[in-house]
Amino acid sequence: MKKQVFYSFTLLALLALAVSSCKDNGGYQKTKSGVMYKVYPGDSKDTGTKTGSVMKLNFVIKLGKNDSVLQSTYDEMPQFLPIEGNIPPDAYSPIEVFPKLRKGDSAVIVQLVDTLMKRAGPNQLPPFFKKGDRLTTYVKVIDVFASQEAASSDRQAEITKAQTRRKAQVEEDLKKGVAEMEEYLKKKNITATKTGTGTFVVVKDQGNGIAVDSGKYVSVRFAGRTLRDDKEFQSTMAPTETPFTFRVGYGGSIPGLDEGVRLFKKGGKGTLYLPGALCYGRNPPQGSPFKINDALIFDIDVVEVSDSQPAADPMRNLPPQLREQMEKQAHPNSK
Repeated sequence: MKKQVFYSFTLLALLALAVSSCKDNGGYQKTKSGVMYKVYPGDSKDTGTKTGSVMKLNFVIKLGKNDSVLQSTYDEMPQFLPIEGNIPPDAYSPIEVFPKLRKGDSAVIVQLVDTLMKRAGPNQLPPFFKKGDRLTTYVKVIDVFASQEAASSDRQAEITKAQTRRKAQVEEDLKKGVAEMEEYLKKKNITATKTGTGTFVVVKDQGNGIAVDSGKYVSVRFAGRTLRDDKEFQSTMAPTETPFTFRVGYGGSIPGLDEGVRLFKKGGKGTLYLPGALCYGRNPPQGSPFKINDALIFDIDVVEVSDSQPAADPMRNLPPQLREQMEKQAHPNSK
């Protein structure tokens, strides 16, 4: 799974703790701070980058002996990186190398995780960074613009292309995910109602209170499982847990939950079957148990539906045992 902490080029700022080369090291040169790099010149006769120019580039960042890919702009869109002056001599960052590159150049940039740990501290780096690993960045310079203004129209064109590409990817993933979900439900002899763009819902009790609708605030207790192994990843069903509250139709939840909950009223109970494209899609949260396009199952209880955002739960931060005791006193007949 890609580690999303690297899903923006701010990674370079994260790892920074501007550009002369030192001794040759196995074909590599070194910046003042010790970053190793190789430059493979292109065919351009441009004089190179200057402070204030904007570099358009693609890159792939890999980690460790197995070259696990942390991020690739080839999956998204090229990045537009302003070239800045006054780079600290102890930066230990790829930003030290970029001013040496020209249009058409490629580069390999290597940082040692041990050095990053010494400079940033072991607790400041993602837990999947291990001692002895190398962080390798492969760069391809597509173009160099004289200024932000000069790069503006090209950047907007790339954004438009990326949006079109992502939309097509989501539609393709959703079509495949819906077909796989239909096959799963058929195999399990589960009768479910398809709603929205592809959420499947089993209504066990529709409820008899206010209906869930766009613009309403809904609070639900849920138990979530991954469809591939039926393992529970989170539950708020216990009285000591805080229900999940979001405003329907306003992006406060994953799309499949937003779609499926609309078939219920306050007091409703049921199970939602969500294709991966209606969950976290190709970008599951870093550190989560989810894989790319993981389909999920949610057992839900709709505990509240209202026109306004509910007040904060005053018992939310109480110790679990005390909270459970108070819940039982307030609702002596609840199970």
